[in-house]
Amino acid sequence: MIKPKYIFVTGGVSSSLGKGIISASLAKLLQARGFSVTIQKLDPYINVDPGTLNPYEHGECYVTEDGAETDLDLGHYERFLNVPTSQANNITTGRIYQSVIEKERRGDYLGQTVQVIPHITDEIKYRIKLLGNTGKYDFVITEIGGTVGDIESLPYIEAVRQMKWEPGTSCLVIHLTLVPFLAAAGELKTKPTQHSVKTLLESGVQPDIIVCRTERHLSQSLREKISLFCNVSPSSVIESIDAETIYEVPLLMRDEKLDQEVLRKLNIQAEKEPDLKSWEEFLFKFKHPSSEVNIGLVGKYIELKDAYKSIVESFIHAGAANDCKVNIIRIHSESINDHTVDSRLKDLDGILVAPGFGSRGIDGKISAIRYAREHKIPFLGICLGMQCAVVEFARNMLNMAGAHSTEMDKRTPYPVIDIMEAQKKISGMGGTMRLGSYPCQIVKGTLTHTVYGKLQITERHRHRYEFNNKFLQDFEAKGMIASGINTKDGLVEIMELRDHPWFIGIQFHPEYKSTVACPHPLFVGLVRASKESRI
Repeated sequence: MIKPKYIFVTGGVSSSLGKGIISASLAKLLQARGFSVTIQKLDPYINVDPGTLNPYEHGECYVTEDGAETDLDLGHYERFLNVPTSQANNITTGRIYQSVIEKERRGDYLGQTVQVIPHITDEIKYRIKLLGNTGKYDFVITEIGGTVGDIESLPYIEAVRQMKWEPGTSCLVIHLTLVPFLAAAGELKTKPTQHSVKTLLESGVQPDIIVCRTERHLSQSLREKISLFCNVSPSSVIESIDAETIYEVPLLMRDEKLDQEVLRKLNIQAEKEPDLKSWEEFLFKFKHPSSEVNIGLVGKYIELKDAYKSIVESFIHAGAANDCKVNIIRIHSESINDHTVDSRLKDLDGILVAPGFGSRGIDGKISAIRYAREHKIPFLGICLGMQCAVVEFARNMLNMAGAHSTEMDKRTPYPVIDIMEAQKKISGMGGTMRLGSYPCQIVKGTLTHTVYGKLQITERHRHRYEFNNKFLQDFEAKGMIASGINTKDGLVEIMELRDHPWFIGIQFHPEYKSTVACPHPLFVGLVRASKESRI
């Protein structure tokens, strides 16, 4: 059985420095050397998971194969490693306290006073070690959310301190910090890094490696200064300079010898150098496309950078696969109506209508879909985007005036989208949707069959409403057919138009499965169709 090494990644000075990207890049380098690696995220917020969080609060909610609603960093982990994550890869303070309180109520603590130390920290350590105890991984990389010094993060830092001292446990701490450039002084400043490490030391944790986010290269003297003040060797001061794309970071970390330093600190002999040939080929295609397309992303959270993170990354993967630059034109669905639709969409080569919940912006999505259908523009509708395509078709092709989803209009005369039977008696919100991976049977000879190249697929879900099969015969008679079905539940997964060059609506979320190594076929197909429509 493999005895895993535990690597912790903490952050200082500021949030949003890229702990997830550094974690994923290190994991990629170790994986490229032949090691088995997994990454988990510890989130300090008290929500049990991000499933009920508004995108304005937390950006995208990512869904794993086993149906866990998780932090968007897990998407980075999967896109870099091409290995599925699970519920065990995302831990929140809410889940930790929920578990401890449930144990206390059952009497598991035999009447003890339940405290942060040892009960909360023991639960944290137990969750950290779950992945390591599977015997599958040489390395378990744990990203600790937030910034060192945050009240919310203290129990996690304490758990790290304890693990570093536990006999038989091999741990290493990487601290990601900021070295800002002050234009007025004309120089980089290390003082924030010094204070950040001092705060970490006050919690009893000495970082083994310091990764410095910077917009300018660190001089050797600066590295030595950080080394001296922060109790690490100069070789353990790693520069992480701003990059054009996150996919450059593994190569930058390779050049900085981050993986070599980790292996040296853990006394591990590497049998080979990291093999990143396929990664470099992807990056070359991404940076040197031979063509470009404009694809409209229509949604109601367009102003939020991370609300559609997986969709944006999926277009990057698909663009490289097509040797094509994808210019994503973000269009707020509330800005689209019958008067503005032509001016907003006329220069697009393809259209994607994004997923979401609620009625805000729904009419704009429906108008955009009608435009794509009537003007033969390649179209992909995801989850609510697929449901809007069904509503649009019912209203304008089946003469079903007032057709709608019962999510938006409970009294609609034509409930072409209705709540799933299994959801009707559920009153809670957290973790109650249809979540995770489900099988789908594709109809032979359809556009979807051509796109996937196979008849059996599995895709990840996150929804409560579905196509109402009572109307399926009417739809298919007019040319919108069900090309993918979950045969066990009779759930329509995919709808497509016969008389259209490329028009597909899907109930699931393909963006969750697109990786650098395996771009999702639906995104690849949409980009290819958009290229062809541009010619």
